Amino acid sequence: MPEKIQQKLIEEEMKESYIDYAMSVITARALPDVNDGLKPVHRRILYAMHKAGLQHSKPFRKSARVVGDVLGRYHPHGDMAVYDSLVRMAQDFSLRYPLVQGQGNFGSIDGYPAAAQRYTECKLTPIAEEMLEDIDKDTVKFVPNYDESYKEPIVLPGKIPNLLINGTTGIAVGMVSSIPPHNLREISDAIIALIDNPELKTDGLMHHVKGPDFPTHGIILGREGIRRAYKTGRGKLKVKAKCEFEKDKIVVSEIPYQVNKKMLIESIVELVKEKRIEGIKDIRDESDRKGMRIVLELKDNANNEVVLNQLYKHTQLQSTFSVIMTALVAGQPKTMSLRSMINFFIQHRKRVITRRTQFDLKKAEERVHILEGLKVALKNIDSVVKDIKGSKDVESAKLLLMRNYTLTEIQSQSILEMRLQRLTSLEQSKIEEEFKQLLDLIKELRDILASEERVLGIIKRETLELKQKYGDERRTVIVEEDASEIEDEDLIKNEEIIITATRDGYIKQTLLEEYRQQKRGGTGIIATEKKEEDIVEHLFSTKSHNHLLFFTNAGRVYWLKAYKIPKGSRYAKGKAIVNLFKLNEGEKVNAILPIASLERESYIMFATKSGKVKKTPLKSFSRPRKVGIKAVKLEEKDEVVSVKLTPGNLEIIVGSKKGNAVKFNETDVRVMGRNASGVRGIRLGDKDELIGMEIANPEATLLTVTEKGFGKRTDINEYRLTRRGGKGVRNIKITEKNGSVVGIKTVKDEDETMFITQNGVVIRTTVKGISKIGRNTQGVRLIKLREGDKVKTVTRIISRV
Repeated sequence: MPEKIQQKLIEEEMKESYIDYAMSVITARALPDVNDGLKPVHRRILYAMHKAGLQHSKPFRKSARVVGDVLGRYHPHGDMAVYDSLVRMAQDFSLRYPLVQGQGNFGSIDGYPAAAQRYTECKLTPIAEEMLEDIDKDTVKFVPNYDESYKEPIVLPGKIPNLLINGTTGIAVGMVSSIPPHNLREISDAIIALIDNPELKTDGLMHHVKGPDFPTHGIILGREGIRRAYKTGRGKLKVKAKCEFEKDKIVVSEIPYQVNKKMLIESIVELVKEKRIEGIKDIRDESDRKGMRIVLELKDNANNEVVLNQLYKHTQLQSTFSVIMTALVAGQPKTMSLRSMINFFIQHRKRVITRRTQFDLKKAEERVHILEGLKVALKNIDSVVKDIKGSKDVESAKLLLMRNYTLTEIQSQSILEMRLQRLTSLEQSKIEEEFKQLLDLIKELRDILASEERVLGIIKRETLELKQKYGDERRTVIVEEDASEIEDEDLIKNEEIIITATRDGYIKQTLLEEYRQQKRGGTGIIATEKKEEDIVEHLFSTKSHNHLLFFTNAGRVYWLKAYKIPKGSRYAKGKAIVNLFKLNEGEKVNAILPIASLERESYIMFATKSGKVKKTPLKSFSRPRKVGIKAVKLEEKDEVVSVKLTPGNLEIIVGSKKGNAVKFNETDVRVMGRNASGVRGIRLGDKDELIGMEIANPEATLLTVTEKGFGKRTDINEYRLTRRGGKGVRNIKITEKNGSVVGIKTVKDEDETMFITQNGVVIRTTVKGISKIGRNTQGVRLIKLREGDKVKTVTRIISRV
């Protein structure tokens, strides 16, 4: 008769079915048991190998044979699922203490898969046999397999604390387990410590368990994440690779746990191509059987520490391991502390030892019972033999013995099965000796069962034996972590450098020491190797940690830290500015301003070629963007000539190409926004243009330099203060001999100055060596120019730090 159709809401049916599915995944697939630390598939593999006699002292057997046994008897799922689990248990980079010994290709840390199961062979490792020891002594419960044709253990006796020393990862439905591996010696010490002091807290256990111990070594940063994970069952660990410097190389010898080496190298290559990591010119994998060795060759101008810091920041050379110590406790998922996990292991071993002792006691008592019957038979051997001979069959002989000598059926049966050799005096003495030994053993076993202290003592003794037999040194180093994340800037010395930029957009930084001082009138040295017809436009000194604000001819500003400018020798051309930030088509840098802090209460004064000036608060430029922002509104064909950082109330002097200058107070210029175009600073004549702007320090002199290598210094006080916007006064007498003005700088006697020509020749000299004369003069020769060369740029070097 067909079943009656039941009506049910689909929401309820989906909910019930999904819960059943979720619990099945949680309990029968994804999460390990807290007792032996194994998922069902791993437990079945080890048990099947044990039943097949694949002990470590036996020959290897094909992996396909093991997979077939597991599928056919215990695990009716896909063969690859079983084989992949077997492979992982054989990988020394996946498990801290491998449970399977493999022969053949079992995969690599590069992510290459193992060979097919028909090609590889396997057997148990010695430590895996410890997991299975005493399994035949009724130490664990057995249940029928999927078709009830075999029985399988619900858990292994697990003499070793496998869940902690090998860890596990598993994704169930709605929960995750991620338990890191640990060192056997440390876990063994913690087990013994908790047995000796059951009130011991997690902090006390951490005196023994320093932290996870990964098979791939590595370095754990800080102990706070470890402490949190051990106390709550959840935490995050920062793990980084071990990297060392060898001349111009970074050598990686250890990587974080579960990081794929091949993918790591590929990611570094990609980041180098994208220029997110700079300073690496070649990457080689020189790993072999002796160990891992990834070699990163660095460019000549690369800062080793900065490159390494970028690698840690942007690649899996530093990764985060999430600890979630979730396992099945009595079939229910539970997230536990370190103390709870160790305590559950101790309780499991107590149950195993108790059941093993009960099994051994039962066997001993059964043997004593038989020996008692044999002793009776030997004592009355003549009558026993006579009775047996007089019986018509075995059954009647058994009944006769039971009746005449008060024996049990088992004792009578053992007498009937006794061989004649047992009648010798030697054999009789052996029986007596065995009987006495068994009585002592029974007393010992009963004493163990009656004393929890003795059971715990056995756990301690067995744990110490495991520690001595399989324990090894810690692989993963734990170091203190800095409170704040290390930035590239923290690794770079804040030193005085020279920034050089050319008209065609090449820039570099050079140490100040590379330029030797020369006396006035020297021929100079090469400051930069430039391509034909390129000229150096910007040359100034700054500190490595300062910001550089790049102002372009389009009136935009871009930001960059000074240390990010590529290093180069005096002869190097430098790197194209367009590779440092994105300039729009036709845009070029016309002014560069070094700034120590963008948050200070200051202003930026702009001067343009058309004679305009503008004052804008520095804070208006404190939010940098890669694409830059507008700094000043420019009219057609106008350009930014000079940019200065001021407090807002100084005297300013501007100079023109034809030798005029105007000194005015900065307060004459009202504060304007970034989008303003400014106001007139100097009235220019035909074919004249503004070439420089300086702060008019009354204690300084104004250095004026012309294109033909002439120049002079004049006291600032010789320039009268006027309103902005006038024609100004004569600054230098322009003749055919000295040429047009190329630059003005306010300088002091202790300063130094640099002149650079359009052919790239530079001379560095002290200011003291330059004559101090009046405004209406043509100056003295400062640099001997080769034919066709002209002075293009003037810069001031402040010798005080």
